[in-house]
Amino acid sequence: MNNKDFIVHICTRYSWEEAHPRGDYRAPSLETEGFIHCSQPDQVLTVANHLYQDTPDLVILWINPQKVENEIRYEPGRDSPLETFPHIFGPLNLDSVIAVYDFKPASDGVYRDVPGSI
Repeated sequence: MNNKDFIVHICTRYSWEEAHPRGDYRAPSLETEGFIHCSQPDQVLTVANHLYQDTPDLVILWINPQKVENEIRYEPGRDSPLETFPHIFGPLNLDSVIAVYDFKPASDGVYRDVPGSI
């Protein structure tokens, strides 16, 4: 498999760890918008630099979409209507997450590297 075979999601380490006792991951957007925002690997740096500046203790979840139990739809982005992003319509089953990496910006605060990229 290569990068384009996966989708990724950025969240705090706390919210990821909180998912384990419950058995699934639920981003706040699942409650407020009805889905979990994800990105394709080549989109994640733009998303991180736009939405996650100054957010501490982030992780990036590498997700195998073939293992996701709920529907995934590719829909236009809020700020990028010509670009589509994967949205998961329901909780994320933990066994679909194949890897979790710390996600930190460079010393200048800019995200430049996607941990786990192949």
